[in-house]
Parts: sequence; structure tokens; C-alpha cells
Amino acid sequence: MDSFTPTGRSTVKRLPKRGEYGREGVYQILDEGLVCHVGFVVEGQPFVIPTGYARSGDTLYIHGAQASRMLRTLRDGVEICVTVTLVDGMVMARSAFHHSMNYRSVVVFGRAAVVEETSEKWEALRALTEHLAPGRWSEVRQPTEGEMRATLVLALALTEASAKVRTGPPVDDEEDYELPVWAGVVPLHLAAGVPINDPRLPQGIEPPPHVSNYTRGARR
Repeated sequence: MDSFTPTGRSTVKRLPKRGEYGREGVYQILDEGLVCHVGFVVEGQPFVIPTGYARSGDTLYIHGAQASRMLRTLRDGVEICVTVTLVDGMVMARSAFHHSMNYRSVVVFGRAAVVEETSEKWEALRALTEHLAPGRWSEVRQPTEGEMRATLVLALALTEASAKVRTGPPVDDEEDYELPVWAGVVPLHLAAGVPINDPRLPQGIEPPPHVSNYTRGARR
């Protein structure tokens, strides 16, 4: 399907006009983000843990050490909520009340499952590496069998999700538009700096294009 079916959990209730359910829009946000926050409850105690992730097709992958408490908990099939947020601008209104942000966010619900099959686990690790830096996987050493055993990968099927997006200028009360106060949007974006060589890097090894020209954006 081209769109997610809104559920009681995924339906955007506050300012519903900002809700988006098309897979293309949701996936563009996921592909541009770097960090997700995973929310879950253990014995009545809520946790929200930031971690890296990657999308491959209709599956979201997260990974870590076999000893990770979060991953050991999630592998038991508890309900989780995964969020990703991109901030695109600070919205400066004429009144303090109407200040806001332009943003794109995604919320995903479901239960994660351990990736046991070797080929899928390999693909997940490739996707995680490529998500951080497209072009990197084919250049670096591949994981060893020992590294594969030490790594736990979880898969979350993208079946229940939605996006929420705000764009555009501030929305002030009509009587405030005459106030002599600057109003507008300050754009924000993630910018890469000049690559810094590892101190142990041999001379003559230059940063490859995917490093020297690093950018974040929707995957094509």
C-alpha cells in the first residue's frame, strides 16, 4: 500500500491537518534522520533510549551489543514506540505564544523481532552503515563472524506509522500583525564540517567523496 492506515495510536489528533500517512513522506523523514528514540515500558517503568537505525524497504532496523539491556528487553516482543524528528527552522512570531518550529517527525508503533537469518542480518548491518554514510559499506572491512555473533539486530515492520509536519511562516493573531516586531523563519539544517583525519591514518590516504562531500537528505 502507498499509505499507512491510521489507527487509534498513529492518528495525529493535535492539529490533524499536519498529519501525513503516505509511505513516501514517512520514509523520506526516516531516511534523512540519524537518531531515533525508542520508548518502551519495563515493569511499569518507562524508558526512552536514543539509538541509531536504518530503513530497508518496509523494515526498520536497530542494533547493538548482545548485552544491551534495551535490545534484550525488546527482543521479548514488548510494545515499542519509535520516533524520529527533524527540525527545519525556528518560527519567530510577533507574540511569544505563537513561536514554534518547522519540523518533520515520524512515530512508529509495533513489536520488534530478532533477526536470526544470516543474510537478513548482513543486509541490516549494510543498511545501517549506508544510512550513516552512503558508499561506506563497500570501502571498509566487512564484519567478521565474531562481530556478527556479538551484534544483536532487531527488525520492526513498518506497518503502523504516521508523520507530522509543520512548514511555513508564523501564524499570529490578526491584531498582532501591525506590531513593529520582526517575524519570520530562521532555517536550520545539519551541516558537515571539514573531515578530521584519524591521528594514525597513514599519509597519502585522502577522504573519499562520500566523506569529503558528506550531506544529509532524503535517500533517492
